[in-house]
Amino acid sequence: MESINMDTTDLRLLDLLQTDASLSNQELAERVHISPPTCLRRVKRLKDAGLIEREMAVLSADRLAAALGHGLTALVEISLDRQGEEALTAFEARVVRDDAVQQCYRVSPGPDFVLLVHVADMPGYQALAQRLFTSDANVRNVKAFFSVKRAKFQPRVLLGL
Repeated sequence: MESINMDTTDLRLLDLLQTDASLSNQELAERVHISPPTCLRRVKRLKDAGLIEREMAVLSADRLAAALGHGLTALVEISLDRQGEEALTAFEARVVRDDAVQQCYRVSPGPDFVLLVHVADMPGYQALAQRLFTSDANVRNVKAFFSVKRAKFQPRVLLGL
């Protein structure tokens, strides 16, 4: 991916879109004081450059859990026996394919990975642990922290505006 030159208009577009991606092109253009065709070209350029990965709806896990009668979120620390690039890449590739894994981070120091997982219930977590951790001979240690309350969830990148 090549680097892209951005100005304050681009940053304002990105900031607005990460707050509300449902804004129409007309609304975006008005808010950043540019013409709709210019806005459309700029947003396309930002997408083509990979700065906008995707647009999606952010669901309320807590409200869905109440409506569906279940929901369990856990932060899971994983330490591997072998930390060579091949072993790290293989483990990472396996966990990111699993739909229950919402986020995956390689971290240092401490554990090798921190995962944010969401499953229906404790049997769902046990199945995930068996599928991803117990069956992997390279997993040395698993430490799970179960969420009792989500105080904040903000998938926003600070742009310095």
